[in-house]
Amino acid sequence: MDAVSRRKFVALAGAPAMFAVQSGRAQSPNNKVVLALIGAGGRGSTLGGNLAKVENTEFKYICDVNDQRGLEVTKTIEAIRGVRPQRVIDMRRVFDDKDVDGVVVATPEHWHALATVWACQANKDVYVEKSPSLTVWEGRKMIEAARKYRRIVQVGFENRSGPYSATARDYIKAGKLGKIRLVKVYNLLPGGGPWKEDPPSAVPPGVDWDLFQGPAPERPFTMTRLRRSWGTYWDYSGGELSDDASHQLDLARMALGDPPHPKAVYCTGGRFAYDDKRETPDLQAVTYDYGDFVMTCECGTNHPYMAKFSQEVRTGTKWPYWPQSSCRIEIFGSQRLMFLGRHGCGWQVFERDGKVVDQDKGYFPDKWHQPNFVECIRSRKAPNADIGICHSSACLVHLGNVAYRVGKHHLPFDGGKEQFLDAAANAYLKPAYRKQYRIPDVV
Repeated sequence: MDAVSRRKFVALAGAPAMFAVQSGRAQSPNNKVVLALIGAGGRGSTLGGNLAKVENTEFKYICDVNDQRGLEVTKTIEAIRGVRPQRVIDMRRVFDDKDVDGVVVATPEHWHALATVWACQANKDVYVEKSPSLTVWEGRKMIEAARKYRRIVQVGFENRSGPYSATARDYIKAGKLGKIRLVKVYNLLPGGGPWKEDPPSAVPPGVDWDLFQGPAPERPFTMTRLRRSWGTYWDYSGGELSDDASHQLDLARMALGDPPHPKAVYCTGGRFAYDDKRETPDLQAVTYDYGDFVMTCECGTNHPYMAKFSQEVRTGTKWPYWPQSSCRIEIFGSQRLMFLGRHGCGWQVFERDGKVVDQDKGYFPDKWHQPNFVECIRSRKAPNADIGICHSSACLVHLGNVAYRVGKHHLPFDGGKEQFLDAAANAYLKPAYRKQYRIPDVV
């Protein structure tokens, strides 16, 4: 992509203005945008640091259910902005503060939807990390809340702010690959090892276990659930398909012009590397039937010969070796094959003799994506990764996991109603929330 095209993409990436300002704050580009970070783990800390660097922003709160977390990001933000954020445990403290314009939700996945709905109801704009929801029903409620309260809801699918994603989409739309027949999405990670769950124990001082569980079922406290291993439990996560493959699934949808829901899904897999009683699988192979093309997603761990894209690849100085790239997408047209990479990798198009006939190198898109959220708070334009578009990408995660959990079945799906044609599968569409942490049917 040439320099003019890149500037044009960055300038025009947002949709036309569509969200009227209710609070009256942050309407002018010169107005300070006051933010709060909810969830101060690794990704939350990165987001907080990135957003603190955006001109004329202020973080008023760092919120985490563990009062031992968040100190480092608090120091980072204070060093950048010169103002020390307040540290709180309960996110409802943040929602009650009328000074706060927007919140960054970087909690475990089971909190994403409820936190977003609460924030919208409190007239806060939202940046919610991927994957935005835990179930299909939750995602639909997030859209309804965003539209009803006229809120900006940006999803952490940052590839949507990368110029390389737009050029890949435009290349395919122009018919330069021919007719798309097959799309293969990969998330084959090198890591993984045996796992053991800690026994139930007393809740440590400074941890609000009730708030951590939130809408999820009541469980005894274990350090395994509180730490990063929360991604192992269906209560809190969609597993690796949600944690990492969701990026590629969303990027593939964008490149294909954001097709509607697939007509059916099939998933097989299991725990093959270690019989360690984890709930989520270490390998899944999902097939999505779109009617006129097929998309697959192969997702798993314990592939030591595979690797994510290096920093040289992400920052535009090197192309990957595609066959052993963990996170690649292969788009098979009737004329040519495109390899597409996330998080700055870019894309290359190959012909039969292995010759590269077209390409566009990328750069890690955080530098566009988080500023886009702040820009949209001020302009009220739809963000690059609006919840209305990204919900359908999250549904690919949900559909694959439901097909796996009901017994590795082939499941037809009614995209208009967002329901399966199978009662057992439909039981997974909506969580059984705890009473005090429920998303209402009418948001």
